[in-house]
Amino acid sequence: IITTDIIITTQKHIIFYEDRNFQGRHYECMSDCADMSSYLSRCHSCRVESGCFMVYDRTNYMGNQYFMRRGEYADYMSMMGWSGGIRSCRMIPSYRGSYRMRIYERENFGGQMYEMMDDCDSIMDRYRMSDCMSCHVMDGHWLMYEQPHYRGRMMYMRPGEYRSFREMGYGGTRFMSMRRIMDMC
Repeated sequence: IITTDIIITTQKHIIFYEDRNFQGRHYECMSDCADMSSYLSRCHSCRVESGCFMVYDRTNYMGNQYFMRRGEYADYMSMMGWSGGIRSCRMIPSYRGSYRMRIYERENFGGQMYEMMDDCDSIMDRYRMSDCMSCHVMDGHWLMYEQPHYRGRMMYMRPGEYRSFREMGYGGTRFMSMRRIMDMC
């Protein structure tokens, strides 16, 4: 017996524009882009046609991050409070499996450890944990937020070990809530 599995992939698609309200030159992107400066001199609006993306205010996926799903962002800078434009973007792949992440109170997987498999709107309320300084994402893709209830600065976490948020450029940032990136992409 011969069986054939059919895998359907949806193309992710985002369009960046130099000016607000989708004006000026544009750049269409369907994958990761570490440096948009070779395509656009600036970026002040974008339209996500399909999929989900993380956008960054510095090249090489550094600096402030913002999660974007299907929709129009005519003046995202005022919405996000950024003074500069988008400099890089990362496509978030679709994922339909289980979710599992271990969060740690201290760097290098030290201190209290809790394993999460669902969203957590406050690590202080759920675990009595006042800080999260490292994590290990075993399954799924996650967003970590600076404040409880999924507010404040965010950071995209894909499967891997993150030994020190401080060394990643998040010194002084306390991540207090976590959410799975699910079927919304």
